[in-house]
Amino acid sequence: MIAEGVRRLIDQYIQQYGRRLYGLCRSLCANPFDADDLYQETWLRVVKHISQYDSSRAFEPWLTRICVNTYRSTLRRLAKSPLLDFSSGEEKERLLASIPAPEKTDYAPLYEAVGQLPEKLRLAVILFYFQGEDLASAAKTLNIPVGTAKSRLNKARKLLKEALAGETDL
Repeated sequence: MIAEGVRRLIDQYIQQYGRRLYGLCRSLCANPFDADDLYQETWLRVVKHISQYDSSRAFEPWLTRICVNTYRSTLRRLAKSPLLDFSSGEEKERLLASIPAPEKTDYAPLYEAVGQLPEKLRLAVILFYFQGEDLASAAKTLNIPVGTAKSRLNKARKLLKEALAGETDL
């Protein structure tokens, strides 16, 4: 059981950052059920590791890093799952491409194109463009140098431009 003061602090953080965190979870996950699980697991990890949080630093980047790391851990666990033992990379890609992503109708092609990006590029795009993190914060969250984050965003923009070449509504 957590102390009353810690519980109130966590409640305050959920009030303040919960909506943005859920938006990040929805951006990362292919469906709302996985997003719900990621959201809950992120807050459980926050509660478990709140003693490691340095209160002299901003809370949201710490929370975002926990969410992204939790997401990555889930992907690694699923990749090793015997239920997803694919005989070929093409089979895996076909299955992943068939999973519907939650998308706004107006921006469906954009969200689909972002969803097709390689994972490293997709995470950089989501943090920088969808979550509004600056380059340094996104790089820190991903635990990569700023130059690498910049390079990933540049490559992602080029790939998105190619993928969306026929779209005039965006």
